[in-house]
Amino acid sequence: MKLVLTNSEGGPGIPLTAEALLRGDDLLDAIEAGIRRVEEDPSVRSVGYGGAPNLFGEMELDASVMRGDTLETGAVAALRGFLHPFTVARRVMERLPHVMLAGEGAARFARETGEETANLLSPEAEADYHRWRAEHVPQHLLKRWPDIDATEIAWPKAVPVGGTTVFIASNGAGRFAGGVSTSGWFYKYPGRLGDSPVIGAGLYVDDRYGGAACTQTGEMTIRAGSARAIVLYMKKGATVEEACREAAEDIKHLRGGYIGPVTLHAVHRDGDHCVLGVNLKKPSTYWYWDETMAAPERRPVIPAD
Repeated sequence: MKLVLTNSEGGPGIPLTAEALLRGDDLLDAIEAGIRRVEEDPSVRSVGYGGAPNLFGEMELDASVMRGDTLETGAVAALRGFLHPFTVARRVMERLPHVMLAGEGAARFARETGEETANLLSPEAEADYHRWRAEHVPQHLLKRWPDIDATEIAWPKAVPVGGTTVFIASNGAGRFAGGVSTSGWFYKYPGRLGDSPVIGAGLYVDDRYGGAACTQTGEMTIRAGSARAIVLYMKKGATVEEACREAAEDIKHLRGGYIGPVTLHAVHRDGDHCVLGVNLKKPSTYWYWDETMAAPERRPVIPAD
């Protein structure tokens, strides 16, 4: 069955992916069309142009892609100056022998493959950043900004965790693929990477079993290897909901470090799907579409607790 699953941030892009799948477009092209729309939308405050910058007001974007048929992957991390990190991640997969590029290397590759530079900080995001900095950064640090010791910032208490957009899709012929794009943790320490560019943590897809992707506190899903864990639980015979609940228990077992919310998104090879929230502070939603539906639907995330 042709289908696409995305989180709440994916709302602006899921109609494009659904339309492309109905037309019979290439699976990765369909996912890319949806994610690029999200990356361009200033109302999505955790991805691309509308996303949140790092501690010093600089945008650093992460993305990844994975094919379920070949298990090929591509990722970029801490990419500056380019609006569409997902496209760059796909080109890493298709044009290099590597899996991940980061920082200046990722930016160089983006330039060499024809990506145009862009101003990534929307007026709304910039205003929010300055408001946050005024409220949460001590005056003695502001007086020396940006020449400060950034470890003095009270990270867990003062910095909200950012979101991500995740897409998992099938072309109806047994093929699955997935993609992720994010600006990461709001006002993060420069160079911070979450799970989005880490294959196996934030994204994993295998045609034989299904696919999974994670949002919110990437530090936790990196530690638990959550995306691949879900796929491996399905490999061992778990239903998609059972697999998500097993991965949720792995996350709940974590001790120490930063503990925050996580949302697990998964699709089984038979087409069943599940979106499960761990440590959620408030109700959340996701988007789903398959070829039997006239339009994508917003649905509630199931709490794991």
